[in-house]
Amino acid sequence: MRPASKEQTLDLREKGKPISGQIQASNRRLFMQLHVYENCPRPDTLADALRESGIDAVLYADLNNPSGVGILALSESPDAFAGQIRTLLNAGPFAELQRNPHLTMFGRTYAHGYEPDLLETLLRKPRSKVLNPDWPWAVWYPLRRKPEFGLLPGEDLRGIMGEHARIGRAYAEAGFAQDIRLACYGLDRNDNDFVIGLLGPELHPLSHVVQEMRKTRQTAQYVQSLGPFFVGKAVWQTPL
Repeated sequence: MRPASKEQTLDLREKGKPISGQIQASNRRLFMQLHVYENCPRPDTLADALRESGIDAVLYADLNNPSGVGILALSESPDAFAGQIRTLLNAGPFAELQRNPHLTMFGRTYAHGYEPDLLETLLRKPRSKVLNPDWPWAVWYPLRRKPEFGLLPGEDLRGIMGEHARIGRAYAEAGFAQDIRLACYGLDRNDNDFVIGLLGPELHPLSHVVQEMRKTRQTAQYVQSLGPFFVGKAVWQTPL
């Protein structure tokens, strides 16, 4: 078999809005993984271990489990999750905990193609959102669309996505909720499409935005599954 020509080579870079006619493209992106544990009587020992590790992370108190915690880890390198982060979570105080595999979530940042600052979208903004001490409350959940969503005409897709975006933008501009959207195609045990994170200073607005999104055409007609949901409050975060 002949090797692919230069013209046939796939370009897998993330792309943003062209600047002065020059394309914005990057192979950098941020990966995030959430692990949820039970039977944790001393979250402070986990915070100490995370602090000493130097890994970018958030430690959540699990709202729905009085002995539960969630650990969100961030890295540009997927190797970190199979290396340094994996080693950390198999040692010290983490090794004594009982993990809930049904709430494990993993995904990557991505671009739509119209972002004015590509690296801000892929790296700086999502990191600053999850590590912001003013937004300690979080709701994380996976989402899978119905297959027919991808077959809709472009005009329909733009209208459906625009409705969703307007709601999210209104909550963000009011200071109620910030969102994180991670792609997880082929990275999720249940074949989900995205991992969604909703972050904010208070819990009620995060529930409210989920309620409002249920009324959109995308959720009502084209979402196959949502959840399971993890709800937590940050008790420790890597300092920005």
